[in-house]
Parts: sequence; C-alpha cells; structure tokens
Amino acid sequence: MAGAVAAGPASLATLVTAGASGGYVYLWVVVLAAVAGGFAQYLSTRLGLRTDGGIVSLVDRRLGTTWKWVLVGDGVLAAGLAQLVIMKTLADVSAAVTGIDAHVWGVAWAVTLAVGLAGGGYRLAEWGAKLLVSLVVLAFVASLIVVPVDVGNAAAGLVPTVPGGASGALLVAGVLGGAVHVTLVTMQTYTVDAHGWTWRDERIALLDVSTSMLAAFGIFSLAVYLVAASVLHTPDVNAASLTATTAAQALGPLAGPYAKWLFLLGLWGAAVSTLGGNTVAPPFLVADALDWGTDTADGRYRALLAATALVSALGAFVGGAFFPLLVLVLAFGLIGTPFAIAVVLYLLNDGGLVDATPHPAANAGGVALIAVTSVAAWSSISGNLAGRWTTPLGLFVLAFA
Repeated sequence: MAGAVAAGPASLATLVTAGASGGYVYLWVVVLAAVAGGFAQYLSTRLGLRTDGGIVSLVDRRLGTTWKWVLVGDGVLAAGLAQLVIMKTLADVSAAVTGIDAHVWGVAWAVTLAVGLAGGGYRLAEWGAKLLVSLVVLAFVASLIVVPVDVGNAAAGLVPTVPGGASGALLVAGVLGGAVHVTLVTMQTYTVDAHGWTWRDERIALLDVSTSMLAAFGIFSLAVYLVAASVLHTPDVNAASLTATTAAQALGPLAGPYAKWLFLLGLWGAAVSTLGGNTVAPPFLVADALDWGTDTADGRYRALLAATALVSALGAFVGGAFFPLLVLVLAFGLIGTPFAIAVVLYLLNDGGLVDATPHPAANAGGVALIAVTSVAAWSSISGNLAGRWTTPLGLFVLAFA
C-alpha cells in the first residue's frame, strides 16, 4: 500500500517535470527521496512492531486528546487534498481516452471506489495496487532500457544543487514529498497492525519496507526520472506548463506513435492504485481517533470509507491543469510530514510505551529526516510567496503551513 501511494500520479508528474525542466541535476534528490522514504517507513514499522494499535490511539494514550486531533487533522488534510487532485487526474485522463466528460467520470470513479472499498475492504485495495503499480514500474523500466542515458551528466547530478530558484525548490519538495509523506508515515503503523506483526516479525516487516520503498519505489523513481531527463529536457521546458501530452514523449523511444496512450494508461493505473490506498487513510485515522473498528465489519467505518470515496468526486470539478497541481500536492504533504515524524520518534523513545528504544544512530537519522523535510518544505513555501500562493489552492497550502 505504501508503494502504491508513493508511486502515484503525483510522484510520476513531479519526476517527469523535474527531469524535463532540469535534466539530470535533480538526480541527487531522487536517490535521497527513496532512501529517506525507506527510513521513514522503517521508523513507523518499528513503532508498529513494538506497540499495539495504530499511531492515533498511541498519541491519545501518551500525549493526550489535543495532539491526537492535531495529528488526525494533519493526515486528513494532506490525504484529502491529494484525493481531490488525483481524482481530477483520473477523471481528466479518462475523459481524454474516451471523450466522455471528466465530471461524469469523476462521479463514476467515486461510486466505483465507494462500492469496491466498502464492499471488498483493505485486501482488495492492496492486491489491486500491487498489480497496477507493478505494471507502471515495468513500463518505465522497459523504456529506460532503450533510452540512451548520459552517464557523465547523470553522475554530476548526484551532487546536491537546486537550480531554477523557487520552481526548483518546489520540485525538490515535491520529489521528497512523494516518498516521505505524512500519509505514508501514519498509515504504516496500521499496515503492520493489519498483518498482526510483532517484534518477532521484524525481519519480514523490514523486508516488506525494503521491497516496497527502497526497491519498487526506488526503481520506479529512477526509471521515470532518467527517462524524462534523457528524452524531454530542453532549455525551453517550463515546469509550470508541462502537460501529460508533452510528458508522454518520454515513452516515444519504446512505443513510438502509441507513446501518448501508453503514458496515459500508466498515469491512469497510478491514479487508480493510489486512490485505492489514499481513500483508506482519512477513515483509518478518524475511526481510530473515535475508537471505532478499522475494518468493514464496523458499519461506522464502512460508511465513513464510502463517504470519503464519494466526496472525492468533487476533484473532477477542480479547475486548472492537473500536472502542476500534482506537484503542489506533494509539496503540501511534505509540509505536514516533519510533525508526523517527530511524533513517531517521540513515541519510539517513550520508555513507558515501548520495551526497547531505538539505537542512537536511528534517532540521529530521525532528527536528520525532520531537518531535511522541514528545510525542503519551508524552501518551497518561502520561494513562492509572491506567486503561486495567490491562487485559492495556494492560499490553502500556505494557511496549512
């Protein structure tokens, strides 16, 4: 589920935009994001293994009601905005393929989500996500095989630099936000709980994190970014005006005249798989906060899940091009991430909650992760105060920050 949410259309759009506008210069942050995402998942996994229940109930028990609802609000707002923009992406892509109005598709997909998740629950979403994400990853890996990569320039891109001023800072935040996201950090504790894993299952849990984030998401990120940097990058590319049709040229060496349709199919698959996992996040957090069950056997949770899916139809009515909005969504998620990581780190070092606190190196890594995500989030906000944040969506992002 973590891999499906991370390897979604927002990450796809951000990676393509970064490669098209900057060439290989952002390779360092692509690699950093995969490693940071894997480490954030490790911390959340460890918390799940050493405790019982999800993160919201743990915060309620150790920090109190106020901090519990702050965390729930953080997660629900980040996942909610992502839900609307990803639904817009799915509806627009469906309209482009079929010629049927995007608003109709938004309603249709929302009903499909509601029926599928409320009826089939978490496992259906999990297996659907595995299939769709695997296909998306394979498409870009296959394209990377036939695309000539400039190894020298790619190696130079491993040296940290942020070109492009405010736009560059937003791209860095977007790439990082795709891997280190408040939704991923919080939901991992529930994933561990859903498997029934304890500290005795640490090896299989860590294997799960490694395969989903370091391997699957890492390969996905590198393949998408390198293909875009090799095929799309020109001095004239404007990150803010990049479209799905332009981005589809990245698959030209593999698919020729069918590149547009293959790219749209990949974007469609990424959107469907991400919506399956993302729709589950707000109901999980709210249900845990209200002490409800977090599976479809509890009618209250099932109704909340269905309502979340149906409300996402509003995403089809959001204005503007979805490609730039997807980048903004990840930067928005990154704003709420340092707080979530700090909560996880605090709980991991609470001797009254866990029987074994992390190694000092793990704590140091956690503090470094908070610092990196905070700096990237602040840079994306401060660099764009005079421009992007004057739109209604931008003002909402700024208010949240």
